[in-house]
Amino acid sequence: MDQHIEIEFKNLLSKEEFNKLTSYFNVEESDFILQENHYFDTSDFALKNQQSALRIRLKQGKHELTLKQPARDGLLESNQQLTPMQAEAFLKGEGFPEGEIQQLLISVNVDPQQIEFFGTLKTSRFERPYKNGLLVLDHSHYLGTEDFEMEYEALSRSEGQEIFTSILETLQIPERMTENKVKRFYLQKIKKMSE
Repeated sequence: MDQHIEIEFKNLLSKEEFNKLTSYFNVEESDFILQENHYFDTSDFALKNQQSALRIRLKQGKHELTLKQPARDGLLESNQQLTPMQAEAFLKGEGFPEGEIQQLLISVNVDPQQIEFFGTLKTSRFERPYKNGLLVLDHSHYLGTEDFEMEYEALSRSEGQEIFTSILETLQIPERMTENKVKRFYLQKIKKMSE
């Protein structure tokens, strides 16, 4: 299992702002890679209530099960590789994949057998190393909506904030309070359930 602390900064964008960023960084359509995030939780949102999230990401033919949990400075991201058969079985509700993430869930009193598939978020993603970090531009579709986002992943919070703010200021894009993808997904899911 791979574990690391994720320190990232996010900003939702208008389509025009997204296009301004792709132009500024000379990003071509062919530079984007499609990825799918399949989100899971219990019916009573046990993970969401712990500010945690569980997903399978399908990217370039690989399936990765990821549990994100709050950490002192960012999020603790735990990753476990899955075979296509394991991922497909889990998506069909045929049992939680055995391994370290199953044990992590048990350790925080979440029953892996109560985990359900909630839906899929598809993202066209561009990534480029930039000033000791990673610049990410995302165009996402989920539950009948779409959004555009810039992320900057950094090694330290102070340096990351400075670089992130500098990019936005250079392009005159306002900094916006932005929830992460899984929270936006859940807000849209709850909205759809109440309609």
